[in-house]
Amino acid sequence: MADTADAAHVLYETMGLDRIVTLDPAGRAVIEYNAGKHLCHSGGVVQGGFVTGWIDAAMAHAAVAMNGPDVTPMSLELKVSFFAPTRPGKVVAEGWVVRAGRRTGFYEGELRDAAGNVLAKASSTIMLADRGKVEAAAQAATGRQP
Repeated sequence: MADTADAAHVLYETMGLDRIVTLDPAGRAVIEYNAGKHLCHSGGVVQGGFVTGWIDAAMAHAAVAMNGPDVTPMSLELKVSFFAPTRPGKVVAEGWVVRAGRRTGFYEGELRDAAGNVLAKASSTIMLADRGKVEAAAQAATGRQP
């Protein structure tokens, strides 16, 4: 399990995670990130993959908040619409369930700047995989504990 915790820490640090604000069992999550200058491409704009990752993570956290820690949310489909450039500074990603199924759910999310302006919106189809099976498959593929 130490490898899992270490990997999560590195991922959160790389993504600029400041804090998880809300994990609501009704299927909503709010996460604050620090969009660092190291995440920007030309013109001081945060690269779209990070914007996508922040919203995807918020939707995944909403899925775990609703379904418990024994699931691993896996995006089957993800669509992102960018409304404005994301600049360095605090950003807030929010994800929520639109329709929950036993194994598949439909989620939406958005990213806002510190002033509350919507920078991007997303929708996703998420499969709820059994965490134990996902971790066993990772161990078999890598030879290491996940």
